[in-house]
Amino acid sequence: MQSNIHPDYVDCKITCACGSVIETLSTKKAYKVDICSACHPFYTGQQKIVDTEGRVERFKKRYGMSGE
Repeated sequence: MQSNIHPDYVDCKITCACGSVIETLSTKKAYKVDICSACHPFYTGQQKIVDTEGRVERFKKRYGMSGE
């Protein structure tokens, strides 16, 4: 096995546009991201299904799913 081929890992701060800071290890000291798990609509439950043609309702009606 070769020695000295792996990069050095340093403490890293990942900063989101929403102000959230995550600390981890990486090869870089800092990252700036636009969106994280604290503000992403999928993870916060704010995501809405946009359906202009009624496909979701038609699917639910066809397969007997309730609109929960």
